[in-house]
Amino acid sequence: MRTLLETICRRLSGCLAVFSAVAAATPVQAALSSEELAKLAQNPVGNLISVPFQNNTNFNVGPRNGTQDILNIQPVIPVELSADWNLITRTIVPLIWQPGFAAGEGTTFGLGDIQLSGFVSPSKPGPGGLIWGAGAVVQMPTDTDGLGNKNWGLGPTAVVLRLEKGDPWVYGVLVNNIWSLTDSQRGGRYNNLLVQPFLNYNFPGGTYLTTSPIITANWEAASSERWTVPLGGGIGHIFHLGRLPVNTQIGAYYNVVRPDNGPDWQLRLQVQFMFPK
Repeated sequence: MRTLLETICRRLSGCLAVFSAVAAATPVQAALSSEELAKLAQNPVGNLISVPFQNNTNFNVGPRNGTQDILNIQPVIPVELSADWNLITRTIVPLIWQPGFAAGEGTTFGLGDIQLSGFVSPSKPGPGGLIWGAGAVVQMPTDTDGLGNKNWGLGPTAVVLRLEKGDPWVYGVLVNNIWSLTDSQRGGRYNNLLVQPFLNYNFPGGTYLTTSPIITANWEAASSERWTVPLGGGIGHIFHLGRLPVNTQIGAYYNVVRPDNGPDWQLRLQVQFMFPK
C-alpha cells in the first residue's frame, strides 16, 4: 500500500512540475472569481481547455482483495463550430496499476483503452441555466499487457445540467453506452453503460461540496454481476498556480452494489488545470 501511495504522489508531483512551467507562460485571463471558476470546472461541456488528472484507488479488487489504481488523464478541448455551437472533445487516457488475481501473479502496470467523446453543445445556456451536449464516444484498443479489450467500440453520449449565475448549486448527469464493433479480438464482445450524476454546492471563495458517483452496467454479464453503484462524495477547492487556475478535489465512494470481484470502495483524487478564455 505504501509503495502504491508513493507512486501516486510521484505521478501527481510530476504533473505539477510540468504545469508550473506552463503557468509561468500563461497569459492573464479575464477576471473570474474562484466560485465562478469552480462552477466552470463542474460543467463537462464548458467552453474552456482543461486537463484533469483523476486518480482512482479501488480497494479489495479481485479474488485476492488487492488494490487497483487507475490514473485517468482527461484533456478537454472545445472547438467553436459557429457563433451558436461548440464541439467539446473529451479524451480519457487510463494508466492502470493492476493487482495479481491468482497466487504467484504479480502486479501489472500499463495503458488501458483510450476513450474519446465529442459533444455538440449550444454556446449559450438555455432558460434557467440549462446546458446540454450530445454526441458520440469511441473506445480504442490501446491497452498494453492485457489491461483492456482489443475490439473497437462506439456509442452515444449525452450530458445535461443546470448552472445558473447566482445559484450555488450545479447539478446534472452524463450518460454513455459503448458497444463493441467486433468480437473476434481478445476480450470479446462488450456492451457497457455509464451513468454519472453530479451534484455540487459552491461556497464563496472557490470551495465546494460534491458527489459524482460513476454508475456502470455490464450488459453482457449475468444480472447479479451486472451493476456497480457507488455512494459517497467529497470536497473541492480552486487555487492558483501562478496565474493558472487549478481545481483540486478529494472524495470517497462505497459500492453498495458491485460484482463479486469488484472493489468495495474507492478513493478519488483529482487535480484539474484550467485555461479559461
